[in-house]
Amino acid sequence: MAQNAVALKHYQMYINGKFMDSKSGNEITVLNPSTGEKISTVPAATREEAQEAIDAAYEAEKSWKKVPAATRGQYLHDVATEVRNEKDHLVEMLQEEQGKIKSLATTEIMFSADYFDYMASAARTYEGEILQSDNKNENIMIAKQPIGVAAGILPWNFPFFLIARKMGPALVTGNTIVMKPSSDTPNLGLEFAKICEKVGIPKGVVNIISGRGSVVGDELTKNKKVGIISLTGSVDSGKRVMAGAATHMAKVSLELGGKAPAIVCKDADIDLAVQSIIDSRVDNNGQLCNNCERVYVQEDVADEFIKKLSDKMSKITVGNVMKDENVGMGPLINQEALDKVAGMVDRAVQAGGKVTAGGHKLNIENGFYYEPTVITNVKQDSEIVQDEIFGPVLPVLTFKTLDDAIEMANDSDFGLTSSIFTENLDNAMRAANELEDGETYINRFNFEAMNGSHSGWKESGIGGDDGRHGIEEFLNTHVIYLQGHPEKAQG
Repeated sequence: MAQNAVALKHYQMYINGKFMDSKSGNEITVLNPSTGEKISTVPAATREEAQEAIDAAYEAEKSWKKVPAATRGQYLHDVATEVRNEKDHLVEMLQEEQGKIKSLATTEIMFSADYFDYMASAARTYEGEILQSDNKNENIMIAKQPIGVAAGILPWNFPFFLIARKMGPALVTGNTIVMKPSSDTPNLGLEFAKICEKVGIPKGVVNIISGRGSVVGDELTKNKKVGIISLTGSVDSGKRVMAGAATHMAKVSLELGGKAPAIVCKDADIDLAVQSIIDSRVDNNGQLCNNCERVYVQEDVADEFIKKLSDKMSKITVGNVMKDENVGMGPLINQEALDKVAGMVDRAVQAGGKVTAGGHKLNIENGFYYEPTVITNVKQDSEIVQDEIFGPVLPVLTFKTLDDAIEMANDSDFGLTSSIFTENLDNAMRAANELEDGETYINRFNFEAMNGSHSGWKESGIGGDDGRHGIEEFLNTHVIYLQGHPEKAQG
């Protein structure tokens, strides 16, 4: 007997101030990772529609860059206000399409509003320079000017905050932007376009299009009218963006994968280390580039640390975040992600690894759930220690000396974040000086500040986000030599 069909929600793209579907009629279906159910459809843009969005941004930038920076910033303040007004609706959408627990979903939405305000305030603080000239009657000025059209390619793990992280600095510095949300989590990005429309951002300044990376993403990276491509995603995606950008020498800003090591010294506050590492690992259901991905604990305290870590990880509740706001963790983003995490753990066990907590898929409402997991007796050169897991799994190794720990921590193709837990100032200083990562956290969990600098070394990325350094990513340097007429020179 046929069941009553439930109409799926549908979201439209936003190009040049208009909401629209793809002329092709092609759509992408979005799933709720907590249940595996279909929740919406979005347009699958064609290459021509991506070009249309880029063209609109290109034309809009000619006038947008002439708008006073303070006025551009006020638009961002207005966006922040509307985000706060829409908080409950946006939190629910975020939970539905991405699977965040309610507290983290609320944090993402409200932090994004704060981030828009922070970037808006840069309108009066980013600046150029005046240099002393060796020549008589000459001024040398370094001006900071917008690059032009920015392309923002967004990930699925923080689908709302990354809008703010890319759009905020781009717009306040006079650029326009075309953003492509992930096909796994496009709903929030397309819904956000309604806020841009409501606050009156001029048409063409912000464009948001959904579609496949092989089509829309490829056009964004190769189109000559795009001056900077800002991607948050995988290493493979970053390499494809670099290859596309190289065809016309566009600037790239890439925040890619991570394999963050945590070093726990024998003098550390073990309870603090355990809780901080757990908070880092299960944050966003284990799907965060900053997440602690491997632990090195000094042999003297290894037994105590592993027991406390395993006990606490075992007590974390997992479930449907839409039904129980008290669960400690939700699902992975899709079946592919779930199978990847499970496969890595299974292969580690086959190679001799010992699971001390978790280690299995969970059958909850046809969603994509995996237990918070601790695994020991793994080797430094093993897959689970070297490759990004992107799930709630912690491999734990031991070390004798800090020299050994730093060497193993640096033995990675990644270099995004790291942490050390110690009450010894010399240990902390050595780690800060010698760990090969863009960020090192000392005696705290892994999460950056909006006024800091979020950037990776090695295969973890190029360029960076946040703070004044993130603003600089969206600016060109223009040196102006102003030579006075020699006959009119004074003195």
